[in-house]
Amino acid sequence: MDEIVKQALAKWPNVPHCHGWLGLDARGNWYMRDDRTQAEGPFPAAKGSLLRHDKLIDFIQRNYEADEAGQWFFQNGPQRVYVELEAAPWVWRIGDDFSVRSHAGTPTTHGQPLLDEDGKLYLATPLGLGLVHTQDMGLAADALEQGLWPQPEPVQAADLPARFGHVLSPAAHQASAG
Repeated sequence: MDEIVKQALAKWPNVPHCHGWLGLDARGNWYMRDDRTQAEGPFPAAKGSLLRHDKLIDFIQRNYEADEAGQWFFQNGPQRVYVELEAAPWVWRIGDDFSVRSHAGTPTTHGQPLLDEDGKLYLATPLGLGLVHTQDMGLAADALEQGLWPQPEPVQAADLPARFGHVLSPAAHQASAG
């Protein structure tokens, strides 16, 4: 977490959390979701505006983490901005050497591959669960065919949040809790 964020938390510890305003899609793209977008429906059906400002994206990714309930958020100064997830908390990019890094650039090891009913490939890594980026499926297939990764475990996508302890929609979770 950035030092400036830690200082803001210490100065203003009781700022209300923000829900529904930020989304992470299955390709690792961030979306800002204003009131109108939220009124159009849940993420990802109503995505909002694609964030393109590199410094803002880097700031979000440096301050991206999960709370004790498995809800992922971006710590924006003193405010937690909870993230609506299309598929998983991480989107994995695969290097030509079969290395794995997150959409935020964090390296990890491949972990256990999981293949859902729609043919989407997830990796359960030491960082957590993530979806392999669609552009990297060829590299992932090569790693599997060469025996560099274990064979994928068949899974149902709907079972993954409970199994790996993450919440796809903190906004829906908050609405149902209160």
